[in-house]
Amino acid sequence: MTEADLDVLFDIQDDDIAQHMAAFTSSDSGERDSYVAKWRKILANDEITKKVILVNGEIVGSIGSYVIEGETEVTYWIRRDLWGRGIASAALAELLREVTVRPLFARAAADNAGSERVLLRNGFTRVGEETSYAEARATEIAEYIYRLDDPPTAG
Repeated sequence: MTEADLDVLFDIQDDDIAQHMAAFTSSDSGERDSYVAKWRKILANDEITKKVILVNGEIVGSIGSYVIEGETEVTYWIRRDLWGRGIASAALAELLREVTVRPLFARAAADNAGSERVLLRNGFTRVGEETSYAEARATEIAEYIYRLDDPPTAG
């Protein structure tokens, strides 16, 4: 991911339906200048893994990992018209080959069945639930927490 990708990524994420499904967005998610400023800081941080997702050479989303409160989490976003085609699952599988920290965590709105499928297909297990404020929905909602551990070793 480079700064040149940010305008395309903003346009992908500036989608009310997708934001509702993602639920946990920032309060200024619809403001291009704030988005670019925030992502410039992220791009400058070598501790954060950030990648664009390409299909036939076209940016269709983003994926990455970051540490929050001592735990490494993954995040991804796919352009809404491409949901359900296995793109997020494939992108996450590729990221997991590069990001080898375990345990690895993910979070998703409890009603985001598509994101749950992506995580379960990649070996994550639902390990918890909490109620959190979802900016895109302007209310508290249930959020599922997922965990990926090392695969069992053959013995």
